[in-house]
Amino acid sequence: MSPPKVPDGATRGWIVPIGGGEQKEHDPVILERFVQLCGGRDARIMVIPTASRLADTGERYKRIFTELSAGEVRVVDFDTRRDAGEAGRLEEIAECDGIFLTGGNQLRLATLLGGTGVARLLRERNANGVHIAGTSAGASFLSEHMIAFGEDGVTPHAGSVTLAPGLGLTNRVVIDQHFTQRNRLGRLITALAFNPFLIGLGLDEDTAAFIGPDQTVEVEGSGTLTVVDAAKLKFSSMDQAGPNDSVSMLGLTMHVLVRGATFNLHTRHASAGALAVTKE
Repeated sequence: MSPPKVPDGATRGWIVPIGGGEQKEHDPVILERFVQLCGGRDARIMVIPTASRLADTGERYKRIFTELSAGEVRVVDFDTRRDAGEAGRLEEIAECDGIFLTGGNQLRLATLLGGTGVARLLRERNANGVHIAGTSAGASFLSEHMIAFGEDGVTPHAGSVTLAPGLGLTNRVVIDQHFTQRNRLGRLITALAFNPFLIGLGLDEDTAAFIGPDQTVEVEGSGTLTVVDAAKLKFSSMDQAGPNDSVSMLGLTMHVLVRGATFNLHTRHASAGALAVTKE
């Protein structure tokens, strides 16, 4: 599943995975930047809390975005696949400048929204310039290849991760969240062993990857973005590994990026941004 083609004269919207635990009251730089990206006081933002089973999740984000001066904030939940085909809900999505997917369970998003009119419309709207963000489970769901669940730990094991189809806004990355806090390097590397074409993005809490239309990732927030790139992979033992076996991978490249740093998904070039010091 490739991302939908951008129509002539249009510019793809930003894709904003957030590692969860983003600041919501004290210096909420990630959510504030998303509001400004969507138009600030003119922004029309839709919150989709489908990943969460908590009744107040949607309203909580509605209050937060309203306090950040978004022009209009709506909450639309989808409890069944039938909901995801209702014309009225699809019309609301079509009127928004930005979509925000909350945290919870990414398999709930895939199960309820995958292959529905909502999923197709989200992909089309992003191709036409609408910005789509997701936090925690919502972040994992944004890409074509989604980490459904897996084992925490540093060592990659063949059976340590289960992949499932995601929303498909991009097919260049696989995203993991709560990355350092839950020690998830091993499962991200394992995901790349299954598909070395991908670039692994491991997002710490209160950290976001703002992926622009030019495929440049800009890091925002207080934590780190770990980028694992398999483009120069020389050897992988994945084809020989049993479910409980460790996996050997030679030639991986890893970058650890902080706020202001960038990574280009096309050229696979990392930059430290303002932290870089040029010596004359």
